[in-house]
Amino acid sequence: MKPIILTVALAAGASAAGAAPVNYTVDPDHTHPSFEVDHFGGLSVWRGTFKKSTGKVVLDATAHAGSVEIDVDTASIDLAQDKLNEHVTSAEMLDAARYPTATYKATLGGFKNGAPTLATGTLTLHGVTKPLTLKIDSFKCMQNPMSKKEVCGADARGSFDRADFGVNYGQQYGFKQEVALRIQVEAIRAE
Repeated sequence: MKPIILTVALAAGASAAGAAPVNYTVDPDHTHPSFEVDHFGGLSVWRGTFKKSTGKVVLDATAHAGSVEIDVDTASIDLAQDKLNEHVTSAEMLDAARYPTATYKATLGGFKNGAPTLATGTLTLHGVTKPLTLKIDSFKCMQNPMSKKEVCGADARGSFDRADFGVNYGQQYGFKQEVALRIQVEAIRAE
């Protein structure tokens, strides 16, 4: 149930105007990794989100290169039920006291029309690091009409087996261990 994240994040990008890499700061108010996990082997699907994440993106649209690093606060999980949030952050699952951060680090690739379509990297969750590739379904950069700053946004998705990270609570009751991860992210060009 936890996954996470973290991943999260992914990607933000930049304008194609320039050959130098551009730095972006993930906007924590517009970036919330969400996920879906099984409950009792198909009885229902539980959905949740992480409310706190930070990170940075570096993008060189001209060179078709970039990177992303996202940190997710594992204690910020929200499954719309306080008792369940407490259980998921406990030592029996995410162990947020011992592992307060999940981190996703990736390189951006698969560029089409100056925009990345993939983030290939690693997710560190519960003290374990494993490969994780996210597909970027949409990507756009523009000037925010309110802040007058350049922003980039993306929607990305992927999946992983939470048991691979040592977060296998419920497996003994038939819970499927696959986590479907979905991340909407926005990032602001650094000054």
